[in-house]
Amino acid sequence: MNPAVNSLVISLGAMQVARRIPFDDPQVLMYVRIAYVTTQITVLGMYYYVGLQIKKKNDQTVLKYVEPNAMDKDASKLVTTTVRDYDLQETSKLMRAVYFGLAMMGFMHFYMGYTQPLFIQALMGLKGLYDAKPVAIHVLGRPAEGDLKRPFKAGGMFGGAADPLTDKAAIDEAEKKVGKKEE
Repeated sequence: MNPAVNSLVISLGAMQVARRIPFDDPQVLMYVRIAYVTTQITVLGMYYYVGLQIKKKNDQTVLKYVEPNAMDKDASKLVTTTVRDYDLQETSKLMRAVYFGLAMMGFMHFYMGYTQPLFIQALMGLKGLYDAKPVAIHVLGRPAEGDLKRPFKAGGMFGGAADPLTDKAAIDEAEKKVGKKEE
């Protein structure tokens, strides 16, 4: 099943469970807060560990791909990097997403008074960790094949996001465009 659809199903199920939790009880609310904070610390710690593993492996294999521009096909750009740098960049994106989620949850919980999202996001944080491609490669030891092949596909719920192009023809065409711009 598509990870986005899977996330939707889990969050809808978690909402139904959260309705039955008595958040009015201060002790229950404290346990949910502890679970949320523990989950976020675990996720950030795992991403930090993944970053250390990437730096330890130091894979300097060159990775070339064309990053498509959704608005203008001619504005697609050629990206040349190493596997190490690409994986560190992807891990950094995942960490920024966690920080953004923490900020949003802090605002929703402390300023607006919502409590159910704490429970739901505690579950979704663990699911996001399991779905993270750098974690699958560097911690779970899965080979970088299929869905885990670099550059990672930008999977949306309906596949609307454009995937990076890795075929030789697209790379050659992008290199020609770069050469013309330099002249």
